[in-house]
Amino acid sequence: MKTICLYFQVHQPLRFRRYRFFDIGNDHYYYDDYTNESIMMKIAQKCYLPTNKILLDLIKANKNKFKVAFSLSGVAIKQFQLYVPEVIESFQQLAATGQVEFLSETYCHSLVSLKDKNEFERQVKKHDELIKELFNQEPQVFRNTELIYSDEMGDMVYKMGYKAILTEGAKHVLGWKSPNYLYCNNINPKLKVLLKNFVLSDDIAFRFGNKGWSEYPLTPQKYTQWLKDMDDNAEVVNLFLDYETFGEHQWEETGIFEFLKELPKEILKHKEFSFSTPSEVADNLQPVSAINVPYPISWADEERDLTAWLGNEMQEEAFNKLYSLLPKMEKCTDPKICDDWIYLQASDHFYYMCTKYFSDGDVHAYFNPYESPYQAFINYMNVLSDFTLRLNAAVPETTEDESISHLSVILKEKEEQIAKLEARVEKLSAQKKKAKAKLL
Repeated sequence: MKTICLYFQVHQPLRFRRYRFFDIGNDHYYYDDYTNESIMMKIAQKCYLPTNKILLDLIKANKNKFKVAFSLSGVAIKQFQLYVPEVIESFQQLAATGQVEFLSETYCHSLVSLKDKNEFERQVKKHDELIKELFNQEPQVFRNTELIYSDEMGDMVYKMGYKAILTEGAKHVLGWKSPNYLYCNNINPKLKVLLKNFVLSDDIAFRFGNKGWSEYPLTPQKYTQWLKDMDDNAEVVNLFLDYETFGEHQWEETGIFEFLKELPKEILKHKEFSFSTPSEVADNLQPVSAINVPYPISWADEERDLTAWLGNEMQEEAFNKLYSLLPKMEKCTDPKICDDWIYLQASDHFYYMCTKYFSDGDVHAYFNPYESPYQAFINYMNVLSDFTLRLNAAVPETTEDESISHLSVILKEKEEQIAKLEARVEKLSAQKKKAKAKLL
């Protein structure tokens, strides 16, 4: 018996507007609302809403034999609430079936697991509280940003109360082993580890609509035959995909929706197959061995490492500069600064700075609002500079910081006074015009 574990990542960052050097200290709003709304509306119509409808129909049609799992970043959920609340409702309909599992992750899809344990735990708790509020589920399985994982991270995640974690079935980690079994953490064997079958996953995510691919066109029958041709001893096939695969990365014209509609029915024709959520895989299968991952891996690019986000000096500088602010952020109580801190941490900002044009350039260009990695770096550092000024003013630690904080308060008071005076002048001017009109 082989079980299929289907998991989808749902994430979109809050993109920054063009924030110039002269904005630093003068304008504290960083977000490109028009772009964020436009992109979210577009993907909702092309992907989220139609694909959720298909999955709901599949669950009903297959009498609860079809199951899937999602990880929704908090930042994506916030944008759903702002721009397309009907997407939240469609995910709630899926949750109500009892056949859909929602996984845990960092609220802002961050790289904080590489930097600070306490901040990592805070972000995960914030995310899980949101999942509980919206979908009435308490996540039992963890999925780190972009499937980033190492032995130490796995141990940390188990101590936070999770029973399993998802990651990439990277060739340089697996060696001769197969991803089609359940494994466990090398430090703490109680944590179960589900490994992505990247060949079968990428056949759908990246190669499906490629007419130059030797296996094009991919049909449900052909894909099911590939599953049947696997080693008879294989126990689980983990198909982990970006949810935007459906309708966005692979357009409707490629036939991707018809493929999704027919695939579960085709697979379930064969008694040796079933579908399971990650929790069910962790509960029902026994690990065959520990998986040794001393250095972090991910599902990004050919290298399956961290170089998509931390592969050049720009990325390293921005990343280290951001987290150098963590000690002050722990003392900050300003809600606006705390919100901006969350959105500054999204891994996408570092991804936009990637210079790996030759091996994975097309992937890095997708949904990238910048013309070049250098522009992405400059824009981010400008935003971070203004944010740092605000944080220093809110949490002063030196005489210079206190002076800046004091001046900021004075400036804010002056601005409020000016605004009140301007409003009063406008009111008096209107009254004057009205009185003059009566005289005429």
